[in-house]
Amino acid sequence: MGINTPNNNRIDKITAEQTLVDGFNLHATAIPSMVIDGVLRTTKDIVATLQSRIDSAKSALSTKATWQATIRSDQALRDTTKTFVSGVKQGLLVAFGGRLDTLADFGLTARTKPVVTPEEKIARTAKAQATRAARHTMGTKQKAAIKGTVTPTVPATAAPSAPTPNPTPPAMVPTVPVTPATLPVQPVAAPATTPPPVSPVATPVQTPPPVHPVATPVAATPSPVTPAPAGPAPTTPPVIPAAPEGPTHTA
Repeated sequence: MGINTPNNNRIDKITAEQTLVDGFNLHATAIPSMVIDGVLRTTKDIVATLQSRIDSAKSALSTKATWQATIRSDQALRDTTKTFVSGVKQGLLVAFGGRLDTLADFGLTARTKPVVTPEEKIARTAKAQATRAARHTMGTKQKAAIKGTVTPTVPATAAPSAPTPNPTPPAMVPTVPVTPATLPVQPVAAPATTPPPVSPVATPVQTPPPVHPVATPVAATPSPVTPAPAGPAPTTPPVIPAAPEGPTHTA
């Protein structure tokens, strides 16, 4: 740590501030006043403020009984005068920047510009390039040359749906018409007696009405069709033939 920033040791701080006071007392004619934190301060005011810090630090070291209370008051004083002391040092460095002996009287050293050798510059440049390569850092033109590519996607085509089959109507099974059976008419022999002549009467033969076939829907599984039972055959009255008219004999 440089001499301009002493350690946090209290004794070192007292020594550094006492050296500042001695420097102001020695060069009081050369530095009659300074602008500190925007306020014009005389040399006596600066010395008085520094002396108060020294006295406060010494009182903190005087007795152990009041050590904690003194430490708090000293820290509070240093916090309030920190900017003031920094301004004093900056003013001295500006006023006596090129006079090392005069700055030494205040316990300060002149600011030195760091000197970088060519080897150090080459090493810094190589490290910077390696860091850019490791982080994939690119410039504006390099970024502009990179373009993204999009792979076209083919939209999915729906498969054609199979046609819906039309319902098959039930098959129509025709019903076979049933014809009633007609019994043959047998002739009846005439009695021996000769009845009076009877005129033959034509009796109409009753013909049953035709039966129309009824369309019966057949289910998916056809079942055997049982024909309807035939009704009783109509009874036809026997036809009695008339007796032939013979010759009449006169006894």
